[in-house]
Amino acid sequence: MPFPAHSAYETLIYGLPARHPEINVSTLHLYSMSTTTAVVQGEIQFTNHIRLRIMEVIDFRIGCIREYSYTLFYGDQRIRWYDPQPHPENPVLQPTFPHHYHEEPDIKHNRLPAFGLSFDQSNLNTLIQACIELGERYEQS
Repeated sequence: MPFPAHSAYETLIYGLPARHPEINVSTLHLYSMSTTTAVVQGEIQFTNHIRLRIMEVIDFRIGCIREYSYTLFYGDQRIRWYDPQPHPENPVLQPTFPHHYHEEPDIKHNRLPAFGLSFDQSNLNTLIQACIELGERYEQS
């Protein structure tokens, strides 16, 4: 599926709370940097106390995410973050290279493949599903 056009991505971002009842609040905004480039920044707060902080730089001319950072919090505790920093020395990450996430134990060094993340399509549905699942896990513990 090709990357959405600027207007479609804007509709996607601003329509997330209506499509996902698990979302309490969304402060996501799409800021145009030029006629073809935009930055998405903000936070999504879920009913399960997970917060997802998002930063994306999008090039709509070629249809891709140029850069991203996604960080998940449970309350004030950072519990996971996603980044595309390449780690070619780590064979565990090869299935989703360079996309991966960090998680406890040893959150800085514990890197795992981030299935469902891409530069060529929106990552929001994958991230929302991860937040819902993590929230269930944290609420049970």
